[in-house]
Amino acid sequence: MNKTIQHIIYLFFFGILLHSCSIRKYIPDGERLYTGAKIEIKADSSVKNVDDLKLELETILRPTPNSKFLGMRPGLYYYYKTQKENPGFINRWLYKQIGEKPVYQSNIKTFEIEDILRNRLENNGFFYSTATSSFEEKELEAYATYSLKVPAAYKMKNFQLDSMSSPLYEDVKIAKANSPLSKNMRFDLSNLKLERLRIDSELKKKGYYNMNSDFFIFEADTNQYNNKRFDLFLKLKAQVPKKSTVPYQIQRVNIYPDYNLKDSLTTTTERFNEKNYLQDSLFFKPKHLDKFITIKEGDYYSPQISKNTSRRLSTIGAYKYVNIQYREVDSLLTDSLGVLEANIFLSPLTKRAFRAELQAVTKSNNFTGPNLALTFSNRNLFRGGETLNLTANIGYETQFASGSNAGLSSLEYGLKGEVIFPRVISPFNINDDFFEYSIPKTKTSLGISYLKRSQLYALLTGSALFGYTWNANRYITYEVNPISVNYTSLKETSEEFEAILEDNPFLESSFDQQFISGLTFSFTYNEMVDTNDPNQFFLNATLDVAGNSISLLGKEEIAGDPKTFLGLEYAQYAKADIDARFHLNFGKDRQHTIATRLFAGYGLAYGNSDVIPYVKQYFSGGPYSVRAFKSRSLGPGTYNADNDTESDGTYFEQTGNIRLEANVEYRFPIYSFFKGALFVDAGNVWNSEANSTFDGEDKFTSNFINELGMGTGFGLRVDLQGFVIRFDLAAPFHDPSLPEGERFDFQLDQPVLNFAIGYSF
Repeated sequence: MNKTIQHIIYLFFFGILLHSCSIRKYIPDGERLYTGAKIEIKADSSVKNVDDLKLELETILRPTPNSKFLGMRPGLYYYYKTQKENPGFINRWLYKQIGEKPVYQSNIKTFEIEDILRNRLENNGFFYSTATSSFEEKELEAYATYSLKVPAAYKMKNFQLDSMSSPLYEDVKIAKANSPLSKNMRFDLSNLKLERLRIDSELKKKGYYNMNSDFFIFEADTNQYNNKRFDLFLKLKAQVPKKSTVPYQIQRVNIYPDYNLKDSLTTTTERFNEKNYLQDSLFFKPKHLDKFITIKEGDYYSPQISKNTSRRLSTIGAYKYVNIQYREVDSLLTDSLGVLEANIFLSPLTKRAFRAELQAVTKSNNFTGPNLALTFSNRNLFRGGETLNLTANIGYETQFASGSNAGLSSLEYGLKGEVIFPRVISPFNINDDFFEYSIPKTKTSLGISYLKRSQLYALLTGSALFGYTWNANRYITYEVNPISVNYTSLKETSEEFEAILEDNPFLESSFDQQFISGLTFSFTYNEMVDTNDPNQFFLNATLDVAGNSISLLGKEEIAGDPKTFLGLEYAQYAKADIDARFHLNFGKDRQHTIATRLFAGYGLAYGNSDVIPYVKQYFSGGPYSVRAFKSRSLGPGTYNADNDTESDGTYFEQTGNIRLEANVEYRFPIYSFFKGALFVDAGNVWNSEANSTFDGEDKFTSNFINELGMGTGFGLRVDLQGFVIRFDLAAPFHDPSLPEGERFDFQLDQPVLNFAIGYSF
């Protein structure tokens, strides 16, 4: 072994020993550091799954000893350091991050733990268990042992329902028929509590508006048996209110589409589909609002239907608050039925809104400049919850770089109009009942932009979209765009740019495809919406198919040339990609995260196209990709733009029709809203067919693993309640553009600073 490595190992373990000894000198006289506890179980032969029982009991051992890392106790160490008169800033900061107060033997109340252990055993059916404890003491440490004697468990013989009034008895009997409690089951208090909640939930679905799980009680009778058997009885507690024992039916549904807390007076009532719509003037057409409301007159009360109605109304986009209240009509209460009036109060958002956004854009390819976007919104445009968004933007970028590329700039103007309908707009009838969780939205948009790149070209782009988006449940979202049209027209090309196109047939072909008409489909599964979940998974799959329908109308004006539609050459391709992410959240308040991402995409040009349009091709590098490489500068394959004297690599990005990327990032808190990250990225793009411009270096082969660009770095994030400003500094350690044998080289002298809004994944 190398002597230098040996010395490092010796110093490492010496540091651990020295650190541990430094803890010992701080322990007060007469105290011992509590190092944990174990449980020893002596169980009856009939007791099964003793190891599982032991694991459950270990969860209630208190307190938790001070944590250890590689034999050290850093949290305890920095606690002791802060007790000094002048601990210093570093020690105080580290204590806030990982510090722990010491846990001594004197803090351990073993008699209390014994009681808790016996109680937990009884809750699991092991009545008359015993618990004792002892300490194993060393000079400055103490370890506890809890010894348990566990007899045979009590098991259920019969499960019976006690007498109750009608109709409650009949409905509880139906709910009991599906009970998970069965003969010979071990007594388990937690299962009994869950059973009460389950029965209460079943009753709520049948209209028991005032029912509460606490109104039920379980009683176990062991008097008839001497072999540790018991009969279980489900009873209703005494003095339960009468109104809690009957189901409630909805007699009337009132909707207030334009409710104002300051002025709730209404003068007009419209009856539509057995519901009352109360509004001073026509704010929201009842025929459009009605499909969002699943509460119906004559139905029994159901909390699920109520939540479903609230959720559906919230998705319209026109309302700030949705408040559903039920009023009991006491005068109509009988021994078997109660009556409710449902009132739905809808408080609208401001109808018209104006938003201005000014951004300072800095890209890792040295382009910097401002971008101004102005958006006007009109909510409830046609009194059916429609939203109109009109956006105008202007952006300017210039390249601050040394060399011949300095001073290159681009100026972009854009205008986009969007109308979102909170319902399905379709030439054929679609039953809204099919969409149980939420009603799809219909999105339509038209946009035009003009991009002027100095010394090169101008690009006029038009776009149109018609499609649907909806949530199948809390986690799954679908988006289908049956009409997606893009038109591009190259204008004012310079001689320099014409020369570039002449030298790169692939690039020239991708710009020639002026017309893109197709269909896009997207599926998203997103567990990130559950912020309390320590394990979060995200998956997005997208399919983009263009040119198939329009090819039926295409004409071949010149034999052998691509077909045209309305005089425009159209693109024909299929493109699919998958973006999978997994977040592991851990630590205090789950503020630490291991975030991973895997992206794979492939595009296939066919029929009327030899290459995918430039705007649809993949690129790699930049703040949302492999951060150690400049934006769109990685690949394709092993291509090195620096070796191409005719290439304007700082301006024309390298692209491909295949993309693979993987990212791993550790995110951690620093102080207040400042957060840090350590990350490793890998990825590249390739072409399935070699581009002569790249001398075949861009073709995807089985050796793709060795052609991945890899980099690592650290980042600083300013997280202001979900609005994230991100700075990432990264350097490559594997550059596929270098010759084989020289690619692994940690280029610390060539870092790339990325600035972005939001997390990368």
